[in-house]
Amino acid sequence: MLLWFVAAAVGAVLFVFDSPAVDYRFVAAGGVLPLLEAITGRPYILHTLLGSVALMALVMAVTVGRRILRRRLLGIPIGTFVFLVASTSWTRTELFWWPVAGIDELGVAPLPEYNHPVVVLVLLELAGLALLVWIARRFQMTLPANRAELRRTGRLPHLGKATGEC
Repeated sequence: MLLWFVAAAVGAVLFVFDSPAVDYRFVAAGGVLPLLEAITGRPYILHTLLGSVALMALVMAVTVGRRILRRRLLGIPIGTFVFLVASTSWTRTELFWWPVAGIDELGVAPLPEYNHPVVVLVLLELAGLALLVWIARRFQMTLPANRAELRRTGRLPHLGKATGEC
């Protein structure tokens, strides 16, 4: 599952923040960053609330005085926060609230995002694909200029509220 997490992160940030300054490349990267722990087959720090909070604090600490870099990099922890919801990590109390709710759940298989029937995983991936298609159509990503803007800046085109498009 990859499309589900990219779509969930980008879609959530689109609907919640609706900011033209968001770098969606970093949001998408944050939305899939915890999947690196799938290499081990076990959830670790990126599947906990503490992991996302620590990542946010790290970004804030290393970008003091560098506003534009901070704005870009904040997309990573924001994406990891969305991952916690989209992966259902929040349903495993001891894992999500580690170490406050207990220390035994960290590193205990299975990964929350894959602990569902295969049909559910396929449906989530299809939902992610559908959401990404909707975003691509909504922001006219068929236009070369819009794709170039996304590649260059990470921003989606601002369609303008006066026309009722955004």
